[in-house]
Amino acid sequence: MENILITSPIGVLAVLCIVAAFFFLLAQVTDAKFFQYVPPLLFIYATPVVLSNLPIGGYTVIPSSSIIYSGLSQYALPVFIVLMLIKVDVPAVVRIMGKGVLVMLMGTAGVFVGCIVAYVAVHQWLPDDAWKGFGALAGSWIGGTANMLATAEMLNTPPAQLGLAIVADNVIYLVWLPLLLMSRDFADKFNAWARVPPERLAAMDAAAEMHVEQDEAPTMPQYLYLAAVVIGVTAIGHALAPGLTVWIAENTALADVFSETTVRILLVTTIALLLSTTRVSDLPNSTALGTALVYIFVAGMGARAELSGLGDAPVFVAGAFIWIFVHGLFMLAGAWLFRVDVHSVAIASAANIGAAASAPIVAAHHRPNLVPASILLALLGYALGNYVAPWAGRAAGWVVS
Repeated sequence: MENILITSPIGVLAVLCIVAAFFFLLAQVTDAKFFQYVPPLLFIYATPVVLSNLPIGGYTVIPSSSIIYSGLSQYALPVFIVLMLIKVDVPAVVRIMGKGVLVMLMGTAGVFVGCIVAYVAVHQWLPDDAWKGFGALAGSWIGGTANMLATAEMLNTPPAQLGLAIVADNVIYLVWLPLLLMSRDFADKFNAWARVPPERLAAMDAAAEMHVEQDEAPTMPQYLYLAAVVIGVTAIGHALAPGLTVWIAENTALADVFSETTVRILLVTTIALLLSTTRVSDLPNSTALGTALVYIFVAGMGARAELSGLGDAPVFVAGAFIWIFVHGLFMLAGAWLFRVDVHSVAIASAANIGAAASAPIVAAHHRPNLVPASILLALLGYALGNYVAPWAGRAAGWVVS
């Protein structure tokens, strides 16, 4: 019989929360640049893998199966989707970034196409269901970690495949982020090649100055309003998803694509985006709360993973390098077609590949006044990810089937 040190649900949840908090505390206390290039996310995922797989003194610390893990999937995931999507402000992004939004969408198309190309190139050395891991990575590269987790749930991605996606995501981040930062040094040559109109940067700066970010401390009633919104939307998703899933199965040929989990996540995503056009978007602190839940969820996914599944990491990472190359080609094509400057291109790529975690870093390096716009652009990616990423993974699987 397996010896487990902590088995109670509240104890397991406490471990996940402590792991997630510890690495951010470590990054804050040490102020190490290391964490700019190897984000805490990787350690937050890997630590529970060790705690649930490797015996310490004859005991594993936490179980690989717990009601907490399924509870996070059922309830925490739709909650953080709502928290993050109600802040999407498409008109503001378009005002500030202009055609930079089109370049970002080109980058998203590059992620979709790159997923298929990369999977075709390396699938013969991976398990048959590895397309689910590629789909999860597409979620990260279209919108961010929240989309990766949502896509993994929609595709029923095995924990081992999600682990490979997280490893590949962080390896590519180590290479891609420095390239985006260094691109600023070639701004004049790049802008001349892309035929950027001289007035573009001035117009973008003027639009950025008009967008003022409100930074206010949340009040107790606002937290109650936020709780009512996110839990209410989650409840609606849970209530409507079973019936809609049955209807889809009975009236279409898409039963294998639209599982109850997929329908629930897409429902929650759509409702949250509709709410983003209302006064609900004014509620403060929702993105921070949503991101905190994301990291606890990541820790829970790590606890479910098996170390044996990480043996495919070199091949998966090789596929990711092919993939990012395709994304880069699409970004360059978008820059030339829409005559967009290198600063916008770098921020748009970061909004895809690194989402809200790295887009502000790239914006601060290129043009600090675009930091708020970079966050909005990343949130636009969040809005796209849950719709596009699952199809990228499925398309990759269909191409080789």
